[in-house]
Amino acid sequence: MALTLDLGPHPARALHRAGAALAARPSLLAAATVLLVCVPTGEKDVSAAVHITAADLASLALVALTAVDLLRGRLPAIDRGTCALFGAIVLSAAVATIGSIDPATSLTGFVRLTQVFVLVPAGVLCALRDRTDQRLILGSFVAAALIQGVVGAHQYLTRTGASYTGQPIRAVGTFGALDIMAMSTVVSYGLLAALALALGERGPGGDRRLRRAMYAAAAFLAFPLAVSFSRGSWIATGAAAAVLLLRADARLAVRSAVLGLAAVVVLVGGLGLGASGVTARIGSIGSVSAAPDQSVSDRYDLWGTAERIWQDHPVSGAGPKAFQQLRDSHAPLRLSSGSDAADATIGFQREPLLSPHNMYFLVLSEQGLIGIVAYAALFFGLFLGCLRHAPAGQGLAALALLTWVLVDFLYADIGGTTTVLTSVVLGLAARTARPARGHAR
Repeated sequence: MALTLDLGPHPARALHRAGAALAARPSLLAAATVLLVCVPTGEKDVSAAVHITAADLASLALVALTAVDLLRGRLPAIDRGTCALFGAIVLSAAVATIGSIDPATSLTGFVRLTQVFVLVPAGVLCALRDRTDQRLILGSFVAAALIQGVVGAHQYLTRTGASYTGQPIRAVGTFGALDIMAMSTVVSYGLLAALALALGERGPGGDRRLRRAMYAAAAFLAFPLAVSFSRGSWIATGAAAAVLLLRADARLAVRSAVLGLAAVVVLVGGLGLGASGVTARIGSIGSVSAAPDQSVSDRYDLWGTAERIWQDHPVSGAGPKAFQQLRDSHAPLRLSSGSDAADATIGFQREPLLSPHNMYFLVLSEQGLIGIVAYAALFFGLFLGCLRHAPAGQGLAALALLTWVLVDFLYADIGGTTTVLTSVVLGLAARTARPARGHAR
């Protein structure tokens, strides 16, 4: 039986109404970008030059709509400082591409960097016109996290997830074993967004039902985050939650720390997560310098590789996407050829290590000193701005999400299905850091 899209007796009119709705509230496209990350993409060739997902298409539609608004003179005010920060990213990527060891390959990297760090964040920034827009986007983060959290929890409980210590118990959501960090990223974002929204509803004018729902969502998401076995996501979420709570209420932060410890006891002791390897995984965090496991050792070697590439190209770097071409000539012999990935769908595979797994080292090696200065200005400018202008739930969420990204970039970089979510976070942070006159924070 064929399925058809019923637009009623006047499809042109229906499409016109839909277009008018998007023009009136472009944040719908930003929310769609977040939700479409959950659409399964199938197992893909991780070495391919370009991956285009449904979420990427939605983000590009947002950029196109922003361009139309720009031509019509309907964009909200964006201060010169924000324009300068985004412009520096474009300039550094352009300089690196022109001086690249392989300009043709670097050109695709230039386009991707511009999309992730400039165009989509600017689109989200322009789409955030009032408090409803902010709630809509944050709500999409929570909804996406709940979808992935339910799938991930089911995978752990039914032993149908990715392989971890030889057992199919690692929660990966709809992303599969080849995108092992994606579910934990989505769940982390949703947990922080839910917590910030709940904190924003405190006080006499707050919505009690929404506050309770968001606290409940954050509590539930702690479970799939735990069984993702992602040390990086745990660390980033803990740091972001601490910044969020301290900025909201220092006394609340202390109470939350006590409750968090109690929750860990319940999860590990009461629900038996300790037997599944969570406690061992937590314990391994403290040994990453004294006795690193293979994955941590490989990261250290990749960081050293990036540093050696930068030493050969100190000013403008080797060019976007050049790391993977220069890796073998600069890496130590002990570096693994790839990381193991296995689940019921793909069986066992070796996933090549094509980046340094550290965004700062990636920028340094591929865009040199010019690039690292530009990205440092963007990140610190947004972070300090969010610290100053984050009194309410939406502003707190932007601060927490940006903190998560900046901490995660210490041991991860862009790549994979959830990369576009970084763009949405940067857009939220830009609106909070430099709020336009008349915009809600």
